[in-house]
Amino acid sequence: MSRNIDQDLSRFKDIVRGKVRRQLRKYITHGEMIGRKGRDYVSIPVPNIEIPHFQHGQKGAGGVGQGDGDVGQPIGRGQDDGDGQGQAGDQPGSGHLREVEVTLDELAEMLGQELELPRIEPKGKNNITTKKDRYTSIRTTGPNSLRHLKRTYKKALRRLIASDDYDPQRPVIIPTRDDQLYRSWKTTDEPETNAAVIYVMDVSGSMTDDQKEIVRIEAFWIDTWLQNQYDGIETRYVIHDAVAREVDEDTFYHTRESGGTRISSAYNVVNSLIQRDFNPTDWNIYVFQFSDGDNWGEDNRDCLEILTENIIPHCNLFCYGQVESPYGSGEFIRELQDVREQFDNVVLSEIENKEAIYDSIKSFLGKGK
Repeated sequence: MSRNIDQDLSRFKDIVRGKVRRQLRKYITHGEMIGRKGRDYVSIPVPNIEIPHFQHGQKGAGGVGQGDGDVGQPIGRGQDDGDGQGQAGDQPGSGHLREVEVTLDELAEMLGQELELPRIEPKGKNNITTKKDRYTSIRTTGPNSLRHLKRTYKKALRRLIASDDYDPQRPVIIPTRDDQLYRSWKTTDEPETNAAVIYVMDVSGSMTDDQKEIVRIEAFWIDTWLQNQYDGIETRYVIHDAVAREVDEDTFYHTRESGGTRISSAYNVVNSLIQRDFNPTDWNIYVFQFSDGDNWGEDNRDCLEILTENIIPHCNLFCYGQVESPYGSGEFIRELQDVREQFDNVVLSEIENKEAIYDSIKSFLGKGK
């Protein structure tokens, strides 16, 4: 039987989730929660929830339905209400924010509902396995940390009753060494549906910190959705100017170079990663590229050749997001438009500012691949 407090807590959580869901677009476009991300939870600032309650007026102060009144006379506290001029007070203000925790899975479900994202249907043979320990049996030896207290005391009780040593008036049960029982595990191999996510970003001088912040916000939501769809996620990061290299996440978002731009160098690194680490028959591969559209003109043909022959045919999705920059030419997305006509797993998106992140995520993930 559920307690009233449990029902109230459940209702409160539903109210909080409703507030988060209604304001999800704001959170998506402004990235307010990324700095509050933990391992399994995200802390979200939401307006404080006021519980309705009766408030009694001052005794004898009058009010609605009490005594005679004149037309235009204020009801209630009247002129004392509102913000006024004067010295600082000692009373709490309004508009407080409350930090609430939402699991990443709940956040992914909200994202899917808000953007109407289809569930992903993974490809592959599911023959990548992981070893998992499951406690399925009981044994008479083991460490104290695995001792099964309930079964141990039941066995001790049965022994006392069988030997006629049990006294109901003084029900003391002291297990002996022979009574001790421990949980035992069995290691099994379980298939997993895995995904490899490769982020590619231009870090040449034309990509400013504002453009990188847009990439960081969008990548957070992409990760949140994909992790909800797959058992295991492997993430790789590739940066490039005229040359490319694989880096860690922190370097990916905080590196800025001053050289030229040769996108084919990044595609060569992506191709090497796929060939080395992610067999396309076993992995669901996603490539998300972000750039301001600048590229050395003679490099475009090499880019298209690597993409169409070595990368796109092996991907669930190849997504190109062109982030508008005051310094970038924005030409490269036009080179990819013909490629998009050839492959149904290619998605192009122009991201003018943070407000465009919402629609960009929907276009990237809306195919359900």
